[in-house]
Amino acid sequence: MAALGGGRPMKRAADGTAYALHGREGAPLVVLIHGLGLTHEVWDQMIPALAPRFCVLTYDMLGHGQTPSHPKPDLSALAAQLARLMEELGHTQAALVGFSLGGMIARRFAQDYPARTTALAILHSPHRRSDTAQAAIVARVAQAQGQGPSATVEAALQRWFTDDFRTQNPAMMDKVRSWVLGNAPATYPDYYRILASGIDEIISPTPPITCPALVVTGDQDYGNGPEMTFAIAAEIAGAQTLILPALRHMALMEAPDLTNAPLLAFLTKVLHG
Repeated sequence: MAALGGGRPMKRAADGTAYALHGREGAPLVVLIHGLGLTHEVWDQMIPALAPRFCVLTYDMLGHGQTPSHPKPDLSALAAQLARLMEELGHTQAALVGFSLGGMIARRFAQDYPARTTALAILHSPHRRSDTAQAAIVARVAQAQGQGPSATVEAALQRWFTDDFRTQNPAMMDKVRSWVLGNAPATYPDYYRILASGIDEIISPTPPITCPALVVTGDQDYGNGPEMTFAIAAEIAGAQTLILPALRHMALMEAPDLTNAPLLAFLTKVLHG
């Protein structure tokens, strides 16, 4: 199989989706779905771990990075974006790795396109929130609606990274901050609203999701904590769980090896046997 290589420049799909392929042509497809306010670049520390064994697809979701927005975005529209992209690239099936909102999209895709989903890895993604937590995220949506991404980004960085890591890695904080601030103020709240209000449509799915699944979070991810990880896994027969110690929401950037190693082991087992 010919190697596609890493760090490829982004290409453009027919619907405007910006994407890149990495790794090995003809190998099982693994799709990486980023979270709210971010871009495909959030996966830069994961791609080198996965590319030797898989064909890895990264892309900017609707309204993020280099991809245009959708007039009325919701989880189904975000899942349909990926379905179109896979079809255009000639892939009938994929394992999905979804981070945060991306984990919600992965679950929606598995419900809407079960025959096209070979496995799920759901990273730091929500389940049903407490009334207090739900009120807090709704308030953040309203803040973003009134003041744009800059109103919420600093508090987000505190939730996403541990205190010491933020202090010691200012360049990474600047990079993540630039991704969030790069979102259009007019459309960013529409996607934030999906994160806040789209949970109910993917909880207790009927029929249930049946593909192999790995559900991961950090024990300090206060918005998407272990209780949510266990709740998500309980709805997928045979799902595995992993709680990363002393890490918050952005464990995949703060401690990539702790995420990459178990993810690679999981995907290798279910896709290569």
